[in-house]
Amino acid sequence: MSTPSLTAAATAQAIHPPTEQEISRVFVGLVIVLALGAIDQSIVATALPRIVSDLGGMSHLSWVVTAYVLASTATMPLYGKLSDQYGRKPVIYFAIITFLLGSVLSGAARNLMELIVFRAIQGAGAGGLLPLAQIIIGDMVPPTQRGKRQGVVAGIFALCSVVGPVIGGLITDMLSWHWIFYVNLPVGAVALIIIGRTLRQYTPLHARRIDYLGSVLMTASTVAFLLVLTLGGSEWPWASAPIALLGAFALITGVLFVRHVKHEPEPVLPLALFHNRLFVIASLVMALTFMGLMGASLFFPLFFQLVMGVSPAHSGLLTGPLMVGIALASLLNGRVLMRAGRYKRIVVVGLAMSTVAFGVLAWSAATSQSLGIIEPSIFILGAGLGLVTPNVTIAVQSALAPVHRGVGTATLTFFRSLGALLGVAGSGAIFAWRLRAQGGTTPSAGMSPEGGMASASALHHVTDAAVMMYRHAIASTFTIGACIVACAFVLILILPEVALNDHHHATPAPAAD
Repeated sequence: MSTPSLTAAATAQAIHPPTEQEISRVFVGLVIVLALGAIDQSIVATALPRIVSDLGGMSHLSWVVTAYVLASTATMPLYGKLSDQYGRKPVIYFAIITFLLGSVLSGAARNLMELIVFRAIQGAGAGGLLPLAQIIIGDMVPPTQRGKRQGVVAGIFALCSVVGPVIGGLITDMLSWHWIFYVNLPVGAVALIIIGRTLRQYTPLHARRIDYLGSVLMTASTVAFLLVLTLGGSEWPWASAPIALLGAFALITGVLFVRHVKHEPEPVLPLALFHNRLFVIASLVMALTFMGLMGASLFFPLFFQLVMGVSPAHSGLLTGPLMVGIALASLLNGRVLMRAGRYKRIVVVGLAMSTVAFGVLAWSAATSQSLGIIEPSIFILGAGLGLVTPNVTIAVQSALAPVHRGVGTATLTFFRSLGALLGVAGSGAIFAWRLRAQGGTTPSAGMSPEGGMASASALHHVTDAAVMMYRHAIASTFTIGACIVACAFVLILILPEVALNDHHHATPAPAAD
């Protein structure tokens, strides 16, 4: 009954499509928003030693990062749905303001517990930054032109992961750790002004009913599941009572959520999304890709420091080709996509490159190959990923009706983050198991993505036998990463392809295998 009003915003924008100048101005604001969210994690990770020296609470230090990740991941689908109901502009305002509020409170924290709570608030805002930027790009830019913009998004994340630690170290040394949060304020204010002046507001006229119960159930189930992944095997054993209770709570609330959305006229996460074959396959591909990548790349610094004997600073440089590959391939992707008008072939090539690169890395790690083989493999791995992420996002946006493109894009980003967390938890468990099987012990540094690779230098002077154990344990994580990305490669082969077009808000074309 709401069909005419569902497309009111799309009709308005189709009649008066944004000019290239307008798109460029909005994109500047979105780039700033993306940089805020992307650079935050690496900046904070650099300042953690100084934070704990001021506030204490070393045993709970990892929660400074964990609280942010949990909140940002759990809120992603909700932002997408709200943007479909209320329009993109007010929702991205809310996300930025929430992020800035969390930044102010985090900078003013007087103890570690306050900082953890305030980081969760900051994460709740950050959960909307990436998906909303991708959604707005999808609204404004025709599918055939979208690869160029989405490629820049991936490039920004790669760049921020490289410069973030440097900026975080400079701010912490020259000012104090408080300013790694306060510096977000002027940057966020500029983003708000630019978006306020340049982004049009097309408010959909269909039902604005908020699914409160569905939102609570979905968030509760997601947070409980993420807590299982985060705490299992580290804070508590996998077979412990707290992990079992969290798992049971996640399962029960998840079942209740599915039952609820079947009868809710405006569910926070429409089940109709999962009736779309392309969306389901794309979500699995995205989750598997980041599961393999994050699970294995977590151990790059540990491998370089413990096994190859380089310094922490040098190990950071040696992991740089991964981000360089992502950035270059993402930027090149837009030009290739514009010429081809098809995305599936590019994703197939990207996943094939990543699978082969992972396999070579696993072989290189196990057989003591030189950096002359390892470094090009890391670059190819990044380049393959740079061809996957933008095109899978474009595939989903092209396959969904306008009314579901917001929540669909945000949910795809959610599966990406969920896959990364699964990869980190799984690779840590595999690494620890392999060491125990060889009679070794697990360095706590290897288990913590937020933290502790710097402390791996303390393990520098280990015996040759210990180095060999670490070598084979880390090679196992690379092998598992290769297998997971290979599964994504197999899935992408059956992905339907929707022909891209040059029109805004076009109805999805029939899919072709």
